[in-house]
Amino acid sequence: MTHITVFNAKKIITMDANRPEATHVAVRDGKILAVGDADCADQWGDVIHDDSLSATTLMPGMVEGHAHMMAGAMWRYAYAGFHDRIDPQGKLWEGMKDIDAVIDGLTQYADGLDADAPIIGWGFDPIFLSSERLGAKHLDQISTERPIAIIFSNFHLMCVNSKALEMAGYDSGSNAEGVIKGPDGTPTGELQEMAAMFPIMRRLGIDFRGLSQTPQAIADFAAVSQRAGVTTVTDLFASMEDEDLKVMLDVTGKPDFPLRIVSVLGAMGPAKQIADRAETLAGSSTDKLRLGAVKLMTDGAIQGWTARVKWPYYVGGQPNGIWNTPPEQIYELCEEMQKRGIQMHIHVNGDEAADVSIAAVEAAMRKHPWHGHRHVLQHCQMMGRDLYERAKEVGCCTNIFANHLWYFGDQHIALTIGRDRAERMDAARTALDVGTHIALHSDAPVTPLGPLFTAWCAVNRQTMSGETIGAAQCITVDEALYAITMGAAFTLKLDHEIGSIQTGKAADFAVLGDDPTAVDPMALKDVPVLGTVHGGQVHLL
Repeated sequence: MTHITVFNAKKIITMDANRPEATHVAVRDGKILAVGDADCADQWGDVIHDDSLSATTLMPGMVEGHAHMMAGAMWRYAYAGFHDRIDPQGKLWEGMKDIDAVIDGLTQYADGLDADAPIIGWGFDPIFLSSERLGAKHLDQISTERPIAIIFSNFHLMCVNSKALEMAGYDSGSNAEGVIKGPDGTPTGELQEMAAMFPIMRRLGIDFRGLSQTPQAIADFAAVSQRAGVTTVTDLFASMEDEDLKVMLDVTGKPDFPLRIVSVLGAMGPAKQIADRAETLAGSSTDKLRLGAVKLMTDGAIQGWTARVKWPYYVGGQPNGIWNTPPEQIYELCEEMQKRGIQMHIHVNGDEAADVSIAAVEAAMRKHPWHGHRHVLQHCQMMGRDLYERAKEVGCCTNIFANHLWYFGDQHIALTIGRDRAERMDAARTALDVGTHIALHSDAPVTPLGPLFTAWCAVNRQTMSGETIGAAQCITVDEALYAITMGAAFTLKLDHEIGSIQTGKAADFAVLGDDPTAVDPMALKDVPVLGTVHGGQVHLL
């Protein structure tokens, strides 16, 4: 018989209503054997007491229901963002506050590259800069001899220099949607959404999905997750060719790999082909690599003005967004996945995208009833009570992008959707009140992976300027902690395995330096993460 290890802590937050708190948890074979006090597992046989976590607080390993494995891999490119960020190794990268700083930083980065290598940056967001919008003329100051592409923080837009425009054949005669032109009719260098960006990406070897499928990228993703107290994470728009699957199985199959990855296939292509691949992948699932769900990419990003929003649209009069997947194809995908019993995660930033997506799920359910589908609406940024009510009626879960409140709240008030709609953004209170199952997420690397910060955003709804935006939508600390554990586990159909510290579940814990239920709610984001326990193995930072 394998041995029984009993861990003790100052406090164990269980997320189990029958025993909300404990001081000891017993682990055998990577699972939770018992929860309670020091003698909780004595009836099972001889135990080994492990006091290594006695000075900490334990809670269920946190579950990130919307992230991307490139959160680790993007650091092979130059960081050009406004906010300070920490890389997988824990190094702080200071944000760049104006275009001159971006140009200087990229120029220094270019000095370390081979002379013919493209210059690729990521994380830039013009919505924070009061100067003119970044364009090819700015990037040409760095180089006109080699191509430059700067990926925006939302990953829905990029800016390129003249050389890159030339390589893609973009000029005044180009009519491709998303190729932005200036008053003189020539491309400015800004490209919006995948159809416009892909020719550049292909020529420069930028592959958002392929970035994730290397052993180093997977290891970096695990390091990012561990620093955040996350033991189960999604890669929500994965490319999973046979060779990718082989690499993923090899890396995640190592006994000491500290993470469970839910890899969700990107649904770009014919519906039947996507469904066939999802079903094939599902048969390769393991404990640490879960497969079989798909993700639909409908609209774009609000801060990039590419999300599809309802009247009165954008306050600056910008065109009403771009469909990455047109509505008729959304209906086709929803019907095929519903018919085949495949769970969908559906990107809905704008409320028009949410409206279309819910209607597509409803239509699919009429033809192919399946009430346990747990399809998940992802982001839900602009959903009002009416859309949450409809989501509940059709059985959809909602995974809410709470980090947007702090990162972009001020800008949404002033520049994109105005105060009224900004105050109802990411409406977790409404979602809970109408009875939808909710999770909260970071969309890393769009914003940093950190569920305690995400919970803080939903609890306090504070913007970067310190304003509370939509106080009526604040939720409690307990509700937010549930959303980043059991709530997220439910959306992944893993709530029977993870999300709480209960007998029979995986021994996955977040190891914290303070009790998140005891600190001031404004200090929730500052609770130290000391590491994780995954399957009973301790992984301290």
